[in-house]
Amino acid sequence: MLVCTAFYVIPQTAVLGAVLLTGYLGGAVATSVRVSGPLFNTLFPIIFAAFMWAGLFLREERLRALMPLRS
Repeated sequence: MLVCTAFYVIPQTAVLGAVLLTGYLGGAVATSVRVSGPLFNTLFPIIFAAFMWAGLFLREERLRALMPLRS
């Protein structure tokens, strides 16, 4: 997770870091669902990933060009 976070922090590799962190957090969600963990342990990685992608969307022009909110 630290390596993925380092990729996310570096502006040139931020999108790669976001994709890697999403995969890592998706594994955490899948594990939590599989073992019927508490709701907080299932929702926290999802909320964290949503904030991570929202932050990347706001700071990365290339991502905004791919997914425009307005036409």
